[in-house]
Amino acid sequence: MMAHTKKPKVLVTRKIPEKGLALLRDKVDLDLWDYDEIPIPKEELYAKASKLDGIIALLSDSMNADFFDRAPQLKVVSNYAVGYDNIQVEEAIKRGIAVTNTPDVLTEATADLAFALILGTSRRIGEAERLIRKGEWKSWGPTLLLGQDVYGSSLGIVGLGRIGKAVARRARGFNMTIFHTGRTQEDDPETGSRWLPLEELLASSDIVTLHCPLDENTRHIINREALNLMKSSAILVNTGRGGLIDQDALYEALAEKRIAAAGLDVFDPEPLPAGHRLLSLENILPLPHIGSASIAAREGMAVLAAKNLLAVLEGKEPLCRVTL
Repeated sequence: MMAHTKKPKVLVTRKIPEKGLALLRDKVDLDLWDYDEIPIPKEELYAKASKLDGIIALLSDSMNADFFDRAPQLKVVSNYAVGYDNIQVEEAIKRGIAVTNTPDVLTEATADLAFALILGTSRRIGEAERLIRKGEWKSWGPTLLLGQDVYGSSLGIVGLGRIGKAVARRARGFNMTIFHTGRTQEDDPETGSRWLPLEELLASSDIVTLHCPLDENTRHIINREALNLMKSSAILVNTGRGGLIDQDALYEALAEKRIAAAGLDVFDPEPLPAGHRLLSLENILPLPHIGSASIAAREGMAVLAAKNLLAVLEGKEPLCRVTL
């Protein structure tokens, strides 16, 4: 039973799969923001803040000190994501607010999508599809849309966490030479990946894929200097966070063919504004942040987010607490 005499007030800032909502409906006073996938406006979020005991938030929701000041009875922010760069965790902890996330349940789906981008950019699948849709395919030709081999190539993984390791496991099936960089400066026997400093990894890899968290140390980790270290035939893939890449520098590198292509599931800002110059380039494969968009992964995230929230409201330890 909840410690409250009345049901705690909980806001879910976007409609999540019913498997998660079903866990909440009988236990909390549920306020669901469900308006055609449009994020809850800041003014609406702030107007609701004072009555909230818990919130299931998305990456589009800024959980900062200003918000926390308006939510004096808030006990938990359950993030419907692995990353939590939308939350000022230190500010939350100062106020006794628990912060949770949803790791593991989306690992394989996101790794699948990362590898789809690796294959799609390497073999120029986006360009090929557009060629047919525009009616410009004239005939088979020996030089038509020549791409890069993935099998037997080298893969550089920036951030060998859960998702990075899952990508590495897939790469082994393609007989790829695998490098990684990150906090742990050791080779990884599980995946056969060799640790390299970032600069050496960038210079050595045919494909670079980003899986590190976004923080003050990793924002724009891929900048002009980093891009200049990469091979002219190299491909950059990002299913992490848009802020990991300096998009102005990336545009220049792609436009000037200093790298071959980029496959991007994330941007800064999101959504990427219509007509953004990145979208004018043929050698980019852009996706609308669908890394975890499998039915099983999104349902798993919903269930885990709900369980985390309920545990805190019931005075229990959540399954996935974020700590500093």
